[in-house]
Amino acid sequence: MDTNPDSGFAEAATRAEQLRSEIEHANYLYYSLDAPEISDAAYDSLLRELIELESRWPELVTPNSPTMRVGAAGVGAAGANAEDDATSQPSPAASPAAAGNEPTPPVFSTVNHATRMYSLDNAMDLDELDAWLVRTEGAAQAAGRPAPAFVCELKIDGSSLALTYSAGELVRAATRGDGIAGEDVTANASTVADIPKQMEPPLDGPPLPPEIEVRGEIFMPKSSFERLNTEISQEAEAAGRQARPFANPRNAAAGSLRQKDPAVTASRDLATFIYAVADDGLIPPISQWQLLDWLAQRGFHVNPHVQRCTTADEVRAFCRQAIAERDSLPYEIDGVVVKVDDFALQAQLGFTSKAPRWAIAFKFPPEERTTILRRIVVQVGRTGVLTPVAEFDPVRVAGSLVGRATLHNLDEVHRKDVRVGDTVIIRKAGDVIPEVLQAVLSLRPGGSRPWQMPERCPSCGSPVFQDEDGVAIRCISAECPAQRLERLTHWVSRGALDIDGMGPKIIEKLVEAGLLPDVAAFYRLDVGQLATLPTGEERFARSMTAEKRVRTGDFEKVPVLLGETMAVKLHAQIAASKAQPFARVLFGLGIRNVGRTVADALSQAFPSIDALITATDDELCAIEGIGPVIAQSVRQFFSTPDNLRLVAELQASGLLLEQAEPQDHVDKPLQGLTFVLTGSLERFTREEAEERLRALGAKASGSVSAKTSYVVAGPGAGSKLAKAVELGVAVIDEDALVEILEQGRV
Repeated sequence: MDTNPDSGFAEAATRAEQLRSEIEHANYLYYSLDAPEISDAAYDSLLRELIELESRWPELVTPNSPTMRVGAAGVGAAGANAEDDATSQPSPAASPAAAGNEPTPPVFSTVNHATRMYSLDNAMDLDELDAWLVRTEGAAQAAGRPAPAFVCELKIDGSSLALTYSAGELVRAATRGDGIAGEDVTANASTVADIPKQMEPPLDGPPLPPEIEVRGEIFMPKSSFERLNTEISQEAEAAGRQARPFANPRNAAAGSLRQKDPAVTASRDLATFIYAVADDGLIPPISQWQLLDWLAQRGFHVNPHVQRCTTADEVRAFCRQAIAERDSLPYEIDGVVVKVDDFALQAQLGFTSKAPRWAIAFKFPPEERTTILRRIVVQVGRTGVLTPVAEFDPVRVAGSLVGRATLHNLDEVHRKDVRVGDTVIIRKAGDVIPEVLQAVLSLRPGGSRPWQMPERCPSCGSPVFQDEDGVAIRCISAECPAQRLERLTHWVSRGALDIDGMGPKIIEKLVEAGLLPDVAAFYRLDVGQLATLPTGEERFARSMTAEKRVRTGDFEKVPVLLGETMAVKLHAQIAASKAQPFARVLFGLGIRNVGRTVADALSQAFPSIDALITATDDELCAIEGIGPVIAQSVRQFFSTPDNLRLVAELQASGLLLEQAEPQDHVDKPLQGLTFVLTGSLERFTREEAEERLRALGAKASGSVSAKTSYVVAGPGAGSKLAKAVELGVAVIDEDALVEILEQGRV
């Protein structure tokens, strides 16, 4: 039975696809290229919206949804959806920045932190902050403690840093990483002027502990950021290449800290604020307020904009003042961290599985700016959906310059009544996704007209049609170039065939060269074709200084080719993708309404692509979670001759289009049990957890029913958790799941 309501499902599916694409793109930039584009606060906003969509329409959930991932081992971030470090405010997550200045990420060794670096829960407004203050005061009273005092600290928009001192001497610097371990950046951090190489010893009282780990934030001042981007632009212009400036100071700080050459880090103007220790039992201070003074006496740079508050009114006043003074500060901030002052009470309040109960991050409301809407252009997605995009005079919002924002669909354009020429209000939802909030009607120019969707596809000129739900407008031409580019990009994405290094720009150039008519053509490419592929960039034909170039008038340029080294790597990645399981291939085909969860269900129900091709609607609808809408999409896809030809070519290329042979001799201790995972997991991705459950014989489902055996609920769990409670289904946490996976039994 189809659980998807007709009304709004297509719009939700389109929006969820856009969100996942945006998040996966951000993950790719950070984890693969070390060139992230969005901040933690921004990431949090994206994830919240995606969680809401997946909660309302469970069939939209994908096993590797970014909402379910907390971190990635061995990477200098807590994962894109990690919030902020409990002892170092913002994490260096898949957060901001457009770099590209360091296309090949350096490799750093991994080191363990003295204690775990937790994330922080968020208060998105003063009401949520008030609720936390009331809960905390109530918890203190229940513990027999007096009303707590709080320390308010500015939430620096930089990257978390842990510094280890042995006998008072700096011996190691590490990024936050996954909270348990981070990357060793000692050589680079040692070049930062305000990081003491030797801690100042106490003049009286206990000596320094033999070893101590202090924590804080490394950042780049606003003026230094502007100067760095100017230098990057000037150097690029002199070299005849496209400039790739950093998007904001946070990205610049993170990128500068993770350079291959410490001399580059030294040339960047970086600074720190230190505000925590890994183990407060090693030092004399008994409160956060005393700790800040102790750190300052030890030679660390401590932010002067802090306040000890004894009432909730004082906390709120500090937050309001921080908002008012945000733009006048010499560095970027994106909120206020509020901590219980007393260390003993902190210990009594303890932690959840994700965050301390004694601290919270108050996030600033989104910044709003006005600008002029110049054009509304139309983008064509992988499934043919036409999406209007606003292009406006670039304006700086929440630390970065933006000039485009999606308008989602025609109904949204008409609802907001935004028109070309309007003065519009721009903001970033959660400080990340540019959004056209509304038009300033009093400034609307005369003669403006409501915007209408074109009657023909802007990519191929074919007629467009409106879906039955009346929301999505779609081009259905199989020859549409824009759809082809999107389908090719989807095929290589992390959730599908995961061809690392095959980015959109390379795909676009392959299409332009006539080498990539469809996804099967990936497997016909050879190293020579890849090596001679133009990248779209140019370089000067001869190496000489800018002054000599002007004197001689020699400005000849030649195209930059991909090159043999990159070509060999890409070709190996393409070959390796042939081993991806049947479910990933199904997902990669881009069948409408078939996400990762549905693709997995189809691959489990049908042993091969041939069996799926001949499946009837009744057979498809018999699978749990699949109804008439999805069944029709599958049947339509496999009834198209071009698609059948594509499948045959993929089979001939050696891709896995059938289930792996079952291993009957392997013990399946969880056979017959059904698990549903909801919320965030910290020790592995949702996909990894589900794969391990299936390996033990369990079924991993995307929706809760009376037949569900267990619901694994992590932070951020929503409607699925509520459904489990309503049905009386057993609910367990991640620790219990780990025990089940390790012991192979419930």
